[in-house]
Formats: sequence, structure tokens, C-alpha cells
Amino acid sequence: MDRASPVPLYFQLSQQLESAIERGKLAPGSLLGNEIDLAGRLGLSRPTVRQAIQSLVDKGLLVRRRGIGTQVVHSQVKRPLELSSLYDDLEAAGQRPATRVLRYETEEATAEVAAALAVPEGTEVRLVERLRLTHGEPMARLRNHLPLDLLSLENGALETTGLYRLMRGAGVTLHSARQAVGARVAAPQEAELLGETEGAALLTMQRTTYDDTGRAVEYGSHLYRATRYAFEFQLLVRH
Repeated sequence: MDRASPVPLYFQLSQQLESAIERGKLAPGSLLGNEIDLAGRLGLSRPTVRQAIQSLVDKGLLVRRRGIGTQVVHSQVKRPLELSSLYDDLEAAGQRPATRVLRYETEEATAEVAAALAVPEGTEVRLVERLRLTHGEPMARLRNHLPLDLLSLENGALETTGLYRLMRGAGVTLHSARQAVGARVAAPQEAELLGETEGAALLTMQRTTYDDTGRAVEYGSHLYRATRYAFEFQLLVRH
């Protein structure tokens, strides 16, 4: 702790704990010492330690359990805004991704899907809907529409790897994407699926991906738990 810094001690402690959680030094399920023990070891006041812990409880990284203590729940995944697969990003972050296929079928393209894939409304397209989990806990519902003739998929493959990896393996060269990020509250069925309470905040993402010929090869409409997931932006100054 830098006591000469203008940054409050509770915030310094919360940042150090959050960093340890994100790097895996404090794994999910780990127990922190009680506030009195932590305060004594760190030479801080109990209110300072309590405030630091509460800030991480509010972020969803820690949880207080009666009779057990304060426990690490998980780290929040911070995903860069670039053309990458959620599965690959989670795997690279050591998050042990898993997938449950909810739907894999052919359906007629709605006006929204048809516009994204540049096909006539009513054209048959492939629908792939999955639940992505980390450490056995739901993180996102992924809904993707693909041109029917793009590639052949199997449930087994979809459960063990990412969609973009399968597309690349089939010879599809992903080149660019157009993406929009937003937020809304969870409907009852979405909340149940994602392990959230009804009305909880969800991040939304719509993405249309193009191959190197300019063809739209995928339209994704995804929901993410805001307590578990964040998008990171790198902003450059324009001169």
C-alpha cells in the first residue's frame, strides 16, 4: 500500500485483490481471511478492508457466505473489441470455456437476419444457439445465423470449440465485421438461462462478419451477463 498516494487505501487494496483474481492467484472458491485478520496482516483499519471487499462484492467478484466467509466467485472477463471468438478469448484467459448447444436448426430469415446476411427475407438460413459457460457458470447466450451453404456443423464440434475456429477450419477467411454493443434488462426466460435475477443488466452485441470476398458469413446476436463480462476499447487521439 502506498500511504503517500492520493489514491484511497481501500481502492488500492481492491485493485490489488481484483488483479490477483484476474491473474488466477485467487481462484474461484478461494476464501479470504476475515476482515480483522486481513486488516492486521496489511496494517490497515478494518473499515478500509471492509470497503475494499464491499467494492468487489458489488462487482460480483466476491460473495459473503454466512458461516463460510468471503469467497472468490470469478473474475470478470474483459474482452477487447476485435474480430475474435469468445471461446478463444476465454481459453486464452484461462477461463475453461464450455458450451451447451440449445438450438441447431434451419429456419427462414427474418427481416433483421436477411438484412444482415444480404439475402431475401424468408431465405433458409442456419441457426446456431448456444449457452457459453466458464467454470461451470453461465456467461453468455450466443445466437448465430449463417448462410445455409457455408459449412456443415455438428453438435459435438460446437460443444468443444468456437464457431470462428470451425469456420476457419472449413476454409472461410474471416476479414472484417460490423458490430454494435448495447445494454438492456433480462427478461424472465433469459434471467433463468443465465443464472441472473429478472431485470438484471445484460450487455447486448450484434455482429455481422464478412469474409475476404465481402460476403456476410455470420450474423450474431448475443447476450452477456454484465456482472461477468465487459468490452474494452482502445481509443487513439486523432491529430
